[in-house]
Formats: sequence, C-alpha cells, structure tokens
Amino acid sequence: MRNTNIARPLPGMPGHPDSLWLVGGHVVDVLTGAVLRDHAVELRDGLIGAVTPQPPADAEHRLQLDGRYVFPGLVSVHTHFTIVYPFSETDVNESAGDSALRGASRARDALLAGVTTVRTLDEQNQADILIRRAVEQGWMEAPRIFASGRAIGITGGHGKGMACVYADGADEFLKAARSELEAGADHIKVFITGGIAHADESFNGAQMTADEMRAVVRAATEQNTYVVAHAGGGEAIREALEVGINAFEHGYDLDEQTVDAMAAKNAYLTPTLSVTSSPQWMRDHGFTEWQVQLAQRVHPTHLASIQRAFTRAITDDLDASGIRIVAGTDYLPGEPHAGTSCAVREMEYLEQAGLPVAATLRAGTWEAARLLRAEDRFGSIRPGLAADIVLTTEDPTTTVSALRTIGTVIQGGRIVRSDLIDAKTGSNS
Repeated sequence: MRNTNIARPLPGMPGHPDSLWLVGGHVVDVLTGAVLRDHAVELRDGLIGAVTPQPPADAEHRLQLDGRYVFPGLVSVHTHFTIVYPFSETDVNESAGDSALRGASRARDALLAGVTTVRTLDEQNQADILIRRAVEQGWMEAPRIFASGRAIGITGGHGKGMACVYADGADEFLKAARSELEAGADHIKVFITGGIAHADESFNGAQMTADEMRAVVRAATEQNTYVVAHAGGGEAIREALEVGINAFEHGYDLDEQTVDAMAAKNAYLTPTLSVTSSPQWMRDHGFTEWQVQLAQRVHPTHLASIQRAFTRAITDDLDASGIRIVAGTDYLPGEPHAGTSCAVREMEYLEQAGLPVAATLRAGTWEAARLLRAEDRFGSIRPGLAADIVLTTEDPTTTVSALRTIGTVIQGGRIVRSDLIDAKTGSNS
C-alpha cells in the first residue's frame, strides 16, 4: 500500500508537551469488547504511548476525563467528498480547484464528527489525492485519506455523468487502473453492476466482463493493493470473487449462494444501509423524488440481503472464516443525520439490522482498518498505534448510539475539538 498519511506528531495541548495523559476515563477495547475502567492513556509523539491503570506520579500534563469513554477514532470506508446532489447537477468539466475546495470542506466536517480515517471511493478530479497532499503539507486538517482517485466503469454504465473514468475491454481497464495508481490512488474502485442512482439500470447482472475485472485486479496486484467493487447483485459478485476482487459495496440483493461464496473468501462487505434507509435525509439534500421513492422500494430487499450476510459474518473469532462487515456511509460522513452524523447513523443502522454491538463497533474501527491493511497502525486503543481517539460520555459497548455523545476528537495525538478544553485558555473545563 502506498498510503503513509498517518497524522504527523502534533501537540495535544497548548504548551506543546511531549506527553499528554488522559486520566480518569474508561478505555474501550474493540477487539475484545471489554472496558478497562479507570485507566489512563498516554499520547506521545502522535501515538498511543501506554494504556495503564495509573499514570506515572511525575506525569506533568494531564487531561481529566471525568469518567468519559476512550474509543478509537471512527473509520468510514465508503466516502465521496466531492459528490453533488442531485447527481444530475454534476459538472463533469468542473475545475480541480473547485472539486478540492468542496471536498476539503466536507473532509473537515468528517474529522470534527470523529471520523479520523476515510477510504474514498470515487472523487471528481482526483480531489481526494489533492486533499491528502494538502494534509501532508500541513495546510489543513482532514481525516487520514486512503484514496481511490476516480472510479472506473463501462461506457454508459453506473458511473455515467459522474466524472468517472470510462473504459471498455480489458486493455482499456488495465490502462485506466494503472493511471489512477500512478496518480497516487491507494486502491481501485470499479462498478461491476448497476445500482439505484439511475432509473434505467439494474443491480442484477454484471456490467463488466470477467476479463475486464481480471485486468483491474492485475493492475492493483502490480502495486500490492486491491480492487473494491460497487456491486448490487449476487451473479456479478460471484464472478468477481473468482477473478480476485474481494471487497464489495452495497450488496442490495445477495442470495444464499453469494453469501456462502463471500464467506468462503473472507470477503469484505460495506452494507451502506443509509442509502436505502434515509428518505428524509435524501430530500433535505436535493435528491429527486423518484430517487427517494426508488431507494424506499429497494430497502426491504437490501435489508434482508444484509441480514442474510450477517448470518455468515465474523462476529466473535476475528480470525474465523466469514464475511467481514465494515462501515461506510456512501453519504458525507460528517453531515448531520437524525441528530448525529452520517457515520454514526450508518453504524446504528447496522446494529438495528442485527449485527452485534461489538461487531458493529469493530466495523467502524478495527475491522475497517484491517480492510485498509492498517490495523497495525490505527483502529484500536493499543500502545504504538496512532493516537486517534474519540471520547464519549456514554458506554459504546452497550449500544453504538453512545457514539452520539462524542465530545472530543483526537487525531494523531492532536486535540481537534474537545468539550473538556476551553478553546481560548486551553484549561480543563
């Protein structure tokens, strides 16, 4: 993987201490589901230095948590920062500057909402790569970005009108994938079926041929990365599994055969339940009424499909065979949604659909980091990992809705926002 965008070591408090201790809190271990009560966490050089019952007696810089819960920063793996609603208003000739500015604003919103890492899955003008570069240069704050650049689809397929890359035939797909990787993409996104963005398309049946899929897998393998597929129905997913694609978005209509095939390959599934569960959000964001109605019609099939996938999902033994469920919104993760953020609302949808709380928490943290091949860098509260942390006033292990109480966001050891720090004086509130 090319991505090295771990947040640089930054001061956690005014005065720039080398070490900051979070004390008087309860640490959530997302791998085990346990809560380490009354523990302290050291932030040092952008990383988690220690997790211990008590800080050293001589620890000078402390932040009293007053019983808050220490939880990993959220990881959203289906993100479009440059998307335009309704889709028909997308300007395919828009300048890269306009795309980057729109995307940067939404990226900042996501970080403030507690989303410390994102995987983007199609950004106009490769704006995700531009924003990532701006973060690396210290020009702005944003989630850590694992970038796709532009998604690739067939002429007239699901990506039509969306400023994607269009290709036909294995050679064109191979070249397109290599071009995105050369530009700085960390992975490749393709559309292997239709979806619910256009009235005239179906999410059953494949839009790409097996040879086209195989060509994209070849390009990704050359760069030691992977392919992720927009995928609605089972037939195309089974074909994609055979040629080496192992990460899928949406899953609107998964039959038992497909679920079994995905489980056998330990495939990743991002359910994006938000896209068929949120009619009011869609109306508030300019979706056309026919798009809202279509999403509602698809919802029962989508929900049943995802619940079918949950029966073969990994929920307890993290090394077992099964489908690996991860959280991604397909909407703007930092946007308000039903009293919380889109990122948290998607996790609530997963829990409501029947995914156990512990597995849902991992879907938006450690499991998502594993998909990004970065669980040894972030996604849980462990010494040596990036100090990406959110603080909640309620216990997330009882329900993911506790994430609605996020009051402090820390990324790479730097406090981005906090209900515990006076913004002017830097003192404990």
